[in-house]
Amino acid sequence: MASATYEVAHILERNREDLADYCANSWQVRTLHALRKCRTAALGGHIDRCNNPACHKLHLSYNSCRNRHCPKCQGHKKEEWVRAREADLLKVPYFHVVFTMPSELNRLCLYEPKLVYSLLFKTAWGIIRDFGCNPKFLGAKMGMIAILHTWGQNLSLHPHLHCIVPGGGIAKTGKWKPIKNKGKPGCRKARYLFPVKAMSTVFRARFVAGLRKEQGKQQSASFYQSLFKHNWVVYCKRPFLGPAQVVEYLGRYTHKIAISNHRIKSLENGTVKFMVKDYRHGGKKSMLKLCDAEFVRRFALHILPKGFTRIRHYGILSSYHKRTVIPKLQKELGRPKLVETEPLMHRKCPACKKGNLVTIATFTARGPPHYWREQIKKHINKPM
Repeated sequence: MASATYEVAHILERNREDLADYCANSWQVRTLHALRKCRTAALGGHIDRCNNPACHKLHLSYNSCRNRHCPKCQGHKKEEWVRAREADLLKVPYFHVVFTMPSELNRLCLYEPKLVYSLLFKTAWGIIRDFGCNPKFLGAKMGMIAILHTWGQNLSLHPHLHCIVPGGGIAKTGKWKPIKNKGKPGCRKARYLFPVKAMSTVFRARFVAGLRKEQGKQQSASFYQSLFKHNWVVYCKRPFLGPAQVVEYLGRYTHKIAISNHRIKSLENGTVKFMVKDYRHGGKKSMLKLCDAEFVRRFALHILPKGFTRIRHYGILSSYHKRTVIPKLQKELGRPKLVETEPLMHRKCPACKKGNLVTIATFTARGPPHYWREQIKKHINKPM
C-alpha cells in the first residue's frame, strides 16, 4: 500500500504546544508526543544496506515509536501476532461475536476506563463460558479471543468487544463437541452460536451487577436504572467460511487503531477532513470535517490506560491451556491448510525490490555521523 499523504503525526506536530489541553491525563499526552515523533530524527535511526550484489544501495531510516496507538507501527506487530494465531487454528467453524456497551456508560469510561473495560472482558467471557457449559446449548469447555475497540467511524467513544469463538468445546469425555445449532431444517452445519437475545439479557444483567459491586453508591440509583431502559447489543455473525477468513479477520481487527492515516484526506486551515462509513446505511462513505482541537480530543479518547491488555485469550485458547490442549485437538480434528507466506524477518530493498536490507549502523537523535551522510549522498544518484 502506498504511503499516506496526510498523517495523524502531522496534526499532532502542528499542535504540539497545545496537546496537554486536549488530553485527560499525562499518559495521553506522553502517547501523543510519541506518535508525533514516530519515524523522525527525534528518535534516532539506522542505516541499512541492500545485500543484493547488483544493488548495494544505502538507505537511511528513522526509528519508529512502537506505540500500539500509532497508525505507522502496527503492520509488523499485526503480522507477527497473526502468524502466531495461525498455528493455533483448528479445523472447525469459528464465530464472530460482538458485545457493545450503551452510550450511557461513555462518561464512566472517560473517568474509569480500566474498571469498565476490564468488566466488559470479564462479563463477555463469563457469558460464552457459561452458555457453553450449559448442556442445553453445548455442555463443553470453550475458548475465546477478545479484542477491545473503543471507537466509531467518527472517532466518538463507542466501546465494544470483538470476539472469535470456535464452534465447539471439550466435553467431559475429553473429546471435541461441536455446536449443535443447525438453524433451518435439513442444514447440517451450525448456523449460529447461542441465542443472541438470551445472551443480550444476561450480558446487561451481569455487567450492571458487576458495576454495582465495583462502584457501589458512587453512582446514583437513576444511573443504574438508565442502563435497563434499552436492550444491550450482542451480535453474532454466521460462522466464517474457512480458516482464511478467520486469519483475515484477525489481521483486520487485532492491531487496528482509532483511525488510519489513509482515511485522512485533507489538512487545511487548522481543520481535518477524513473519510467515514455509515454502517447503518450499508457502509455509505462521506467526509467529516473537524477542527484540530476536536480531532485530537477525540483521538485521545481511545488511548488505553498504561499496561492495559486489549487482546485477551480465554478458556482452551488461553496461553495456559493451549500448550497442551490445542496440539491434541489438532491431531483429533486436523489442522486447516493455509497459504504459505514469506518469513517476516526480511525487509525488502525499496530500490531493487530483490535484496534484503541489513542494518550496518545506528545513530541517536543527533543524526547520522558525517561519514555516513557522505556515503548516503553518493548512493542517492548511483545507477542501478
